[in-house]
Amino acid sequence: MKKNKGGVEPRDMEREVVLEEGSEVEGKQQLPGEEEILPEGLSPEEAVASMQSALEEMTAKAEEYLDGWQRSRAEFANYKKRILKENSEIHQVARGEVIKIFLDILDDLQRALEEKPTQGEGKSWAEGIEIIVQKLSNRLEAEGVKPMNPLGEEFDPNIHEALMQEESDEYESGQIIEVMQEGYWIGDKVLRPALVRVAA
Repeated sequence: MKKNKGGVEPRDMEREVVLEEGSEVEGKQQLPGEEEILPEGLSPEEAVASMQSALEEMTAKAEEYLDGWQRSRAEFANYKKRILKENSEIHQVARGEVIKIFLDILDDLQRALEEKPTQGEGKSWAEGIEIIVQKLSNRLEAEGVKPMNPLGEEFDPNIHEALMQEESDEYESGQIIEVMQEGYWIGDKVLRPALVRVAA
């Protein structure tokens, strides 16, 4: 192989060029752009322990924030359910008060039919009132309103209102012997208690 002046082979010159482009720091070659990644003054073991501690702290914070978010979400869901329930109850109360007005009208019509005429023009009038009563009763039933029909049942102060007590040979003590004003259910709730006479 040919040698250049000074007796240096071409391969040796290439090696020298590469060494000149890099830099040696305490026997270790550092490439251009390479940066120190370990915190100053920490050994690799200490740096790992420090990063592990920071990771655990951030994980704990994330769990704390997640727990708070989940709790807030559950509280909001409960609040929403409570508001919907309250609104539904307000609607039911208002609806019940309106229906009670029609129950009063139904009572008046039924009382008018107690002495209905059976002949002449009055008979036709009574038949017309009966049709109206039936239509109104059907409409109320479609709204979930049903009469109690408590005659002969045991008196229950939760759903009945006793106007008087009296002796009865036909009924046992505590039984309802007469319905003075019909009571009504709306669904499974008392819309209007029945006014009754009770056997003593």
